Amino acid sequence: MTDPQFRLVARVSTDSPERIRPILGDVFPGGNIREEGPEFVVEATVKGPSAKDLNRAALSALRKVEKRTRLRAQWTAGDGQFYRFFDYVLKSTGRVEGTPPRS
Repeated sequence: MTDPQFRLVARVSTDSPERIRPILGDVFPGGNIREEGPEFVVEATVKGPSAKDLNRAALSALRKVEKRTRLRAQWTAGDGQFYRFFDYVLKSTGRVEGTPPRS
């Protein structure tokens, strides 16, 4: 079975943007990364076993470079289910409006 695909929209903030900037492309390959003030905004499509696992892997990779890095992320599955995280903590889940419930 193949891993599901998730759409990521995230904000990355850190005390050392100059240290994080070079590795964002490695952590989020093929993603659209831009700076908005003191934060980086990331939009990407990523395959993985679950939103929780993908979020943990991304934040762990960022924190290996700079410990004081924060990740606010929303991972949306192909069926419209979304998962919002602040750092490692799942804050909320829901369904994107207009998507049918899972059967």
